[in-house]
This record gives sequence, C-alpha cells and structure tokens, in this order.
Amino acid sequence: MAALRRLSVGFCALLRGPGPAAPHGSFSHTVTVPRTGRCCVRPLCSKGPDSGSVEVDLRRLEGGDSGIVEVLMCRHRARNSLGHAFVGQMRELVSGLHYDSAVRVVVFRSLVPGVFCAGADLKERAQMSNPVAEKFVHGLRSLMNEIAALPMPTIAAVDGFALGGGLELALACDLRTAAFSAQMGLIETTRGLLPGAGGSQRLPRAVGFAVAKELIFTGRRVGGQQALELGLVNRAVPQNESGDAAHKEALNLAREIIPQGPIAVRMAKEAMNRGIEVDIASGMAIEGMCYARVIPTRDRQEGMAAFIEKRTPRYTGE
Repeated sequence: MAALRRLSVGFCALLRGPGPAAPHGSFSHTVTVPRTGRCCVRPLCSKGPDSGSVEVDLRRLEGGDSGIVEVLMCRHRARNSLGHAFVGQMRELVSGLHYDSAVRVVVFRSLVPGVFCAGADLKERAQMSNPVAEKFVHGLRSLMNEIAALPMPTIAAVDGFALGGGLELALACDLRTAAFSAQMGLIETTRGLLPGAGGSQRLPRAVGFAVAKELIFTGRRVGGQQALELGLVNRAVPQNESGDAAHKEALNLAREIIPQGPIAVRMAKEAMNRGIEVDIASGMAIEGMCYARVIPTRDRQEGMAAFIEKRTPRYTGE
C-alpha cells in the first residue's frame, strides 16, 4: 500500500494535464519557457553574436507532418561531441519540448554527415579536474533522463557513428532507426571508464543483460543490421546516396504515430515507462491511472464516434 501511495503522488502532476503549448514556427528554433509561454526564435544552426555557434537546433515540420519536431545536432567541427555548449543547448530545447502539447513525435537527428553523435568531447574533458568532470557527467546523465522523460514518443535516427554518450543519447529515446552502415557502441571501457550517462542501465533493458554485459565489457561496436538483430534498434535500412536513410525511416515511423490519439499515446508511454520499473500489481495500478486520464477526453469521444461513423478520427489532443 505504501508503494501505491508513492506512485499516486507521482501521478498528481500527470493528472493535471500538460502545460502550455509553444507557438508553431516552421523550420526554426522555438523554445517554450515553462509557465510563461514566452519563446525565442533563431535561424537553424547559425551563429549568434552572444551565444556563439548554434550546435543544437529545432525544426517543426508542416503540412501532413505537422506535429513532428526534429532536434537537429549540428556541431560539425567536433562531430556532435558532448561539450558544454552542445549539452546546454540540448537541455534548453528538451526543456521547452516537455511543455509543448502540440508536439506529437520528436525525432533526434544529425546534420553532420556520417555521424549521429561521437560521444564525449575528449578535448574539453582533458582540461577538467576530477570534481569538474564528475559534475559534468552528472549533468549529462540528468540530460539523458530529461530526454527519456519527454511525454511524447521520441525517435533517434542513427545515420552514422553513435559511440559512448552518443549511443546513450539514442538509448534515452523511445525508438531508434539506423542505417546498415551506422556504428554503435558503448566504448567507455576502452578509455578506462564505464558508461556514465545511463548506458549501463538502458542498454540491458533494450537488449538483455547478457548481451549488454558483453557489449560493455568488450567496448564492441555493432553495425545497423546487427543492432536490429540484437533489438538495439527498431528498424534498420540500407544507407542511401544522401546519407540520411535512418532519418527517412524515422519519419516513416513518426508518420505512423501522429494519426493516433496524442493523449492516448502519451499515456501509453507513461504507463509502460513507469510500469517496467515496478512489480506487476503496481504496474496494473499505473495503467489504471493512465487509463483514467484518457476517459474524459474529447479525443476518446472522437475515436468512438469515428469508429461508429466509419471515418478517420480527427484528434485534437483535448
């Protein structure tokens, strides 16, 4: 009973519903500031006089893809390595997305050819004292937790190398697509370290403990096709001439999600994410609370009406 009371407390914010939605801005960086509704907009992957290079940006798709948002990693000179500026900008974007009820799917992709994310910025890391490095990695782990906690489905499109922290970023997403030519691995043990941004916890949950231990102990890299066989990615496809096959497949996957009831999808994610961490009885209680959140929605009524009238439902997220 005590465990269920703690679970109920954790759902108070959930049952109050999502926060304010950020305004739409096509092909631009838009960040909602929690509780205020204010936003800032800047050109994609440009350079600003105050903040320097934009290393992570955001694009909202339009038309039939409305509701899909892409997080664009574009730190070209350092292969999207996880430096201070990159992590700070990623955290800002993720924080804004968390409160945006208009977003139905988030796709994380790279604009750097042949690379998803190369992992730690070793040049920056070499300049850090032990306490500073420990604090930075703690912040990195927190960022991955924030990505995992986004209420809408997230997809990592791995079109190139995803090593160390780069794979941990992909693992923080709900779903992953990969090109056959992609290379993925938690290689930290080859540097005398262990995965420190969630990899030691999320990889076993994705591929099983025995396989995860082998991959982490050896620091081995796997290609896209083997990653599919291991269950590390949901879909793997041959790479194309433009080098964005995984991104295209991620969009195909996102397009299968966005027609569904957005509140139902979010609650299904909540039920699975929370339920996997507890015993089955507590998991059933979590499912019941998530189901209760969907019952009074207009979307549920619309879904039932569309079924009876033999038409496509028109969900509004209400």
